Amino acid sequence: MIRRGFLLFLVIAVAGCSSTPDNQKAVQPQVSPAPSTATPAAQDDAKWAVTEGINAPESVYVDTEDGFIFVSNIGGAPDQRDGNGYISKLSTDGKVIAAQWVSGFNAPKGLRSYKGTLWTADLDEVDSIDIASGKVASRVKIDGAKFLNDVACGPDGTVYVSDTVGSRIYAVKNGKASVFAEGDDIEYPNGLLVEGDKLVVAGWGKPEADFTTKVPGRLFTLDLKTKKKTLITPEPFGNTDGIESDGQGGYIVSDYMAGKLMRVGADGKATVVKQLKQGTADIAYVPSQKLVIVPQMSENKIAAYTF
Repeated sequence: MIRRGFLLFLVIAVAGCSSTPDNQKAVQPQVSPAPSTATPAAQDDAKWAVTEGINAPESVYVDTEDGFIFVSNIGGAPDQRDGNGYISKLSTDGKVIAAQWVSGFNAPKGLRSYKGTLWTADLDEVDSIDIASGKVASRVKIDGAKFLNDVACGPDGTVYVSDTVGSRIYAVKNGKASVFAEGDDIEYPNGLLVEGDKLVVAGWGKPEADFTTKVPGRLFTLDLKTKKKTLITPEPFGNTDGIESDGQGGYIVSDYMAGKLMRVGADGKATVVKQLKQGTADIAYVPSQKLVIVPQMSENKIAAYTF
């Protein structure tokens, strides 16, 4: 969820995504290397921070198989087909390898990889990128999608994608999309994470006209086979965005609206571990280093913290 261009986000909550006009050609993503270095963190306790080449970052993903950090940059309004979105490629210590590694997206958000392929959600389609070549391999349009947000990959390669405004979760397999779950019961899902045979879901809560919530979201799981819902946090506790395993049976979660990073224990209790500004979006976490990497959308910054 996005403070930068927040009012524009509300437009799509009401109107949904429109289709691309026939006279508007799709922008072909390009590879554009731009080596740089991480900048020292200023006036906070970040281990490292990057601002150069970062523009409205929504998601950060650490691909341990390839040894890179990927960042989705909206680069403009979160609901517009402007071709300004791009993916950045960083080293694991925060050095920018290519600020616009793959460009020409509209408003890319969640990121996750599976066997050398990086997946991202872009408005109403799910796109795949071959990591080795940096080229877009496929685009799957999802009819009826309102605001595709996070992605997660199952053990069989199925890509799950949340539609926060539509309160749906889609499953994409072999180039085709189907509805995996939908309705108020899945709490307007944002962050997704596959763990074994379960999909962990970070709910935002039903949005009002200004996207605040009378009742915020919870964490819960959906069984990948039966779709049975099991609560992790028994009570609503936040407008949750990113979610990652903490390696200890719990989770690290970001609350976009409150600017909080929280740890949710195996007992379902949430504890605030870091207070930042509003705009803490889809985080990454490295359990071995106790390192959380945070896209701070309102500040056009990626910052890494340990706790």
